Amino acid sequence: MTIAGAIVSPDESAPAGWVAGKWTIDPAHTMVRFAVRHLMSKVHGTFSEVSGQILTGPNPAESTATAVIAVSSVSTGTQMRDDHLRSADFFDAERYPSMTFASTKLRPADGGWVMSGELTIRNVTRRVDLDVEFLGTDPTGLQGEARVGFSARAAISRRDFGITFGLAADGTKIVVADKVDIVLDVEAFRGA
Repeated sequence: MTIAGAIVSPDESAPAGWVAGKWTIDPAHTMVRFAVRHLMSKVHGTFSEVSGQILTGPNPAESTATAVIAVSSVSTGTQMRDDHLRSADFFDAERYPSMTFASTKLRPADGGWVMSGELTIRNVTRRVDLDVEFLGTDPTGLQGEARVGFSARAAISRRDFGITFGLAADGTKIVVADKVDIVLDVEAFRGA
């Protein structure tokens, strides 16, 4: 493995198949999903526009990740609901077109990893911990470029980001729950 002309081997704390390098998130092979309770069921949705970088260090704890997600790309399968999610009641996509994540730390935990970072939604930044699973690398990928894969999960409070539509202030019926479950399936390729 080469980073800026130097040969870099993973250290002994790295999982099998770990390769140090700089990776670009492949939006065609990356899925950002969420689920949130709505009355008596759960609504599931995705964001289709995601970009970012992953830097895997020889020691996994030295790794970092950044991502940008276009909130206008939200899809729940219902146009009226998607338009409402883009409105000022939720993401306010016109004023805040993207949400961002920038990692601050990666540490081993329970056979996997926890990546701490700063998530910004509607210009509000909060710390989020992602449970991360390393899915491996493929040195030749689909068209000859090396690939790496990760899966991650987290739960956030939308109230923490100032998104309170549908939350009952008096403790009565809640239309949309505060807790949002997030699942990321990320594939990235070697490169700029």
